[in-house]
Amino acid sequence: MLQVVEYVIIFLVDVLIVAAATYYATHYLNEKFRNEQQNKADNSLLVAKEQARAIELEAKDKALKLLQEAEAEVVRRRSDLAREDDRLQKRRVELDHRMEKNEQREQVLGKRQSALDKRSNELEKAYATQMEELQRIAQMSMEDARTVLLGEAEKEARSDMARIIRQVEMEARQEGEKRAREIIADAIQRVASDHVAEVSTSVVTLPNEEMKGRIVGRNGRNIRAFEQAAGVDVIVDDTPEAVTISCFEPVRREVARRTLQRLILDGRIHPAHIEKVLAEEQRDVDRAIVEAGEEAAFETGVAGLHPEILKMLGRLKYRTSYGQNQLAHAIEVAKLAAVIAAELGADVDISKTGALLHDLGKAMDHNTDGTHAMIGAEFAKRYGVNPRVVNIIASHHHEAEQESVEAVIVESADAISGARPGARREDLEQYIKRLRALEDIANSYKGVSQSYAIQAGREVRIIVRPEDIDDLAATRLARDIARKIEESMQYPGQIKVTVIRETRAVEFAK
Repeated sequence: MLQVVEYVIIFLVDVLIVAAATYYATHYLNEKFRNEQQNKADNSLLVAKEQARAIELEAKDKALKLLQEAEAEVVRRRSDLAREDDRLQKRRVELDHRMEKNEQREQVLGKRQSALDKRSNELEKAYATQMEELQRIAQMSMEDARTVLLGEAEKEARSDMARIIRQVEMEARQEGEKRAREIIADAIQRVASDHVAEVSTSVVTLPNEEMKGRIVGRNGRNIRAFEQAAGVDVIVDDTPEAVTISCFEPVRREVARRTLQRLILDGRIHPAHIEKVLAEEQRDVDRAIVEAGEEAAFETGVAGLHPEILKMLGRLKYRTSYGQNQLAHAIEVAKLAAVIAAELGADVDISKTGALLHDLGKAMDHNTDGTHAMIGAEFAKRYGVNPRVVNIIASHHHEAEQESVEAVIVESADAISGARPGARREDLEQYIKRLRALEDIANSYKGVSQSYAIQAGREVRIIVRPEDIDDLAATRLARDIARKIEESMQYPGQIKVTVIRETRAVEFAK
């Protein structure tokens, strides 16, 4: 028991020793840490004071510098103000001097004005006196004299005006003709075309004379079947190794020609086979017509046309006029019209479209009553063609009023294409008929002695009796005959009408 008490006492003593040692160690460490923190704080305070002193010095330097700059600026401003004040003072002196001069000038002008007013009054009195004296001498009032002078001046002015107008008209006509020739020459040079366009033919060549019999068939069975199915007439005559297909409708004639050529190559000529081949060739021709219309529109750069318009345009491939293929003619006119419209500043697209479609009615005028211009215009209008283009189609032969400059351009391009050398041809019979018609028209007028169609029908010369036709009537006769030719004949280009009136005085010396 005693031992346990001793152990407890020793344990308590050890605890007390450890606690005391811990207390003193902690107190020492705290005191040491406090001293270190105090030293750090004192050091930081010294550094801050040093930095504050440096900043204060820098601020003082900057403030001193700003003060010096401000003082320099004040000095400069004062110098500028002093100079401005000197300039204003000089200007004030100059203005005072100028005002003094103006006042002196006003005084001088006032004196002169008074003198002028006095002189003006004197002149007015003298003028009135002179006018009264002139009226007394001339025995004419001022109004009468003014009327006479104005009449003379008006007469002289009208004479000068008429002379100037004639001169201007002559110059304008010469310049216009020169410009027109340049434009037409340029258009023809830029549009290259064949000399003579292709000619549609209805003659089919045969390999031998025996083929004629096979075409006719037994008792004419084959030729009757062919004519009935194709809607054409087949002429088998004495022409060696050839037969002729006659039909007023060019597309139907072309289908028949191609069908007959294919039958000749195939060798099987009988009614059933004729109908089969005819149907196939009809489809091929219809396809070729559409392709021809599309190619023509593409070549001329005309877009947006209705398929029916293109189809009808392609039918012109098988239509000719005076040997000139009408589709080639339409393409050529479109190119010419585009060049002329570009030169004159007109609408090129409208001109091209109207020129391409201007003869559209010729593709259908065999089946419809009316002129090709009006038929084509109505057909184009039905399928939504621009009204300006419709007017071009209708008016290119003056059957309707031309409403735009593009219509005139297309008419001119049409005349150029039809009248250029090598564009058209006509057979001898038609040529003689045209010449005779020109002479008959001229001879139908009273006072005509003789008439001659010359230069391949491009000119008609008319000799009149001088006792029946005077100079003024000769001019009127030429105009009337030209108008009658325009109304009653169809011809390419233009025809010159020349009326010749000759007077002779004959006397014999005996």
